[in-house]
Amino acid sequence: MNQTYTFHVSGMHCKACILMTESELKDVPEVADARSSLKTHSVVVTGDFGDKPQEQIAEELSQVLTKHGYSLSVDRQAQARNWRDFRIAIPIALAFAVLFVLLQKAGIVNLVDTTSLSYGTIFVVGLIASLSTCMAVVGGLVLSMSATFAKEGDRVRPQLLFHGGRLVSFFILGGVIGAVGAVFTLNTSWMFALSLVIGVVMLILGINLLDVFPWAKKLQPGMPRFIAARAFSAEKLNHSLTPLLVGIATFFLPCGFTQSMQIYTLSTGSFLSGGLTMLVYALGTLPVLALVSFSSFSVLGSKKAGVFFKAAGLIVIFFALFNLINSLVVIGLIPPIFKF
Repeated sequence: MNQTYTFHVSGMHCKACILMTESELKDVPEVADARSSLKTHSVVVTGDFGDKPQEQIAEELSQVLTKHGYSLSVDRQAQARNWRDFRIAIPIALAFAVLFVLLQKAGIVNLVDTTSLSYGTIFVVGLIASLSTCMAVVGGLVLSMSATFAKEGDRVRPQLLFHGGRLVSFFILGGVIGAVGAVFTLNTSWMFALSLVIGVVMLILGINLLDVFPWAKKLQPGMPRFIAARAFSAEKLNHSLTPLLVGIATFFLPCGFTQSMQIYTLSTGSFLSGGLTMLVYALGTLPVLALVSFSSFSVLGSKKAGVFFKAAGLIVIFFALFNLINSLVVIGLIPPIFKF
């Protein structure tokens, strides 16, 4: 007979984590339903586990989620903020910022100008996103999909279909968003509003990556649940074209980095510019996702994961503040601060 259990979840960082935990738990034969909550960091599981004690059920279900960086417990676990990680993370972020400024002043790599994000910046954002906890969800999809096809002796073709489908779909769908933006005449006020939204979204993402302010997770935007759920369900299809469909579906997963780029793409007002923006972003995520595809690599399992995420969060906050300041410069509220 089905019974309902509530477990606390460790390792949840964003709205994509909700879908990932629910999707994995629903695949367990004993589970009839699972509903996760980012607000309470918990999951309500309905299923028939016989006379097993709740602690044993939590341990068995955790084995399904461990590969994605999650674990279940009966009692709420105190959040480890690990402030000591900042001793290493801050110097790393400062070194990145100094290198960024030096490259700009030297004119070697023109990553950012005062009016828009350049392709260099977009690529860097994609690289950071590919190592974030949100993109770890995409990595989880890739790993589970890869394992399924590997059992059938097919290792390379699914990966090529996934990454090829992802790159092509990001270009086409990004182009569509850019073309939609062309329909609307974006004056200076609208451009400022879009830049402000992008900056705020990135700021929230950066704060969340620090993993020391739980309240910020509630502010992170997400793709409508029914669309994101369809994207996750594509991975469950047992068909030769499944990797291609999963690659396309990643465009709709609730990753805040992807959504900030989609918002920016709207401001390009061009199919080609919009398509190239999302393509370059996808190319930025490619190296790490390709590594995930052909190995069990996961930054979540590293002992230095906390240091990495805090350093990445500080770098994203740097980009967010840079974008917000330049937005204020464009509308004339403040004089130029950065001159490259």
